[in-house]
Amino acid sequence: MQAQRELKNPYHPDVPLFLILIPFISGFNYYLTYPNIQFNGFLLLTFTIDTVQGYLAWYAVRQFIIYLDKKWPYYRGPLKRILFQALSTTLLGLAVISLLTELVSWIALGKPAPLIFYTRDLFIISIWFFVINGIYIGLHYYYELQDAENKRQEENRIKQEGFPVRFGKKELWLKFDEIPGFYVEGDYAVACHLAGNKYYLDQSLDKVEQQIPPAFFFRLNRQYILHRQFITGFKRAENGKLLVLLQKTELFPSEIPVSRIKAAAFKAWFRPE
Repeated sequence: MQAQRELKNPYHPDVPLFLILIPFISGFNYYLTYPNIQFNGFLLLTFTIDTVQGYLAWYAVRQFIIYLDKKWPYYRGPLKRILFQALSTTLLGLAVISLLTELVSWIALGKPAPLIFYTRDLFIISIWFFVINGIYIGLHYYYELQDAENKRQEENRIKQEGFPVRFGKKELWLKFDEIPGFYVEGDYAVACHLAGNKYYLDQSLDKVEQQIPPAFFFRLNRQYILHRQFITGFKRAENGKLLVLLQKTELFPSEIPVSRIKAAAFKAWFRPE
C-alpha cells in the first residue's frame, strides 16, 4: 500500500512532540555553546528568541516535508527521497535560522550576527535538523507499517466473509476467495465457484458489484466481474482496448475484453504502485 495517509496531520503526534523538543534543543545548544551560563533576565530573553526561531524553522521544514509527500512519495525511490529531504530541509532550516538571527541582531545591536554564529552555532543546529528528519522518516515508515497491518487484517476479515447464494432450498455462503467471478447469462447474474458450480442470482450484476470487495474483484465489462487471483495478465488490443487473460477453465473464456474507457482503471487495479 503506497497511498499517502489522508489526514489533516499526516504525522500526528509530531506537533506536541516538537512543542516540547524545540525548547529542549535550545537549552542543549546553550549547554554546548556557553561554558558559564548565568540564569538571569537576559538569558531568558535570548532563550525565548532562540526557541521562537526554532519553532519557525521547524514549521517551515515540516511544511516542506508534507509538500514532498504529495509531490515525491517515498515509494518513488525511497533512498533518493530521503537524501534529498535531509539535505534540502537542513538548508531550509538553516536559512530560516540565519535570516531570523540576522534580523534580531540588526534590531537589537545594529550590526550583523557574529562570525562564530556561522562557524560554530549553525553546525550544531544542522545536526538537529538531521535528527528532525530522522523523526519524520521514522514516523512515515511507522504509519506505513501500521496501515499495511490494518489492510492485512481487513483483507483477512473480508476473506472470512462471503457472498450469499441459493441452491434449491438451501442458503449457502461462498467465501470471496472461492469465487473466481460473476457473469451475465440471459436475464440472470451467475456466481461461479472454484469447484465448477454455478449459482443463479436474483439480482443484477450492478447490485452484485456493490456487495463485493473492490480490492479482489473488477468489473471488466457489462457481462463479467472477475477475481484478481483468477486473472493471469492482459494484453493490448486495438483502439486502446485490453484483453484480460484468465486461467484455463470452462467457467469463463480465456480472454475477456476491457474497453478503452476502463483500460486505465483496470491496469491501476491489477498492478497498483
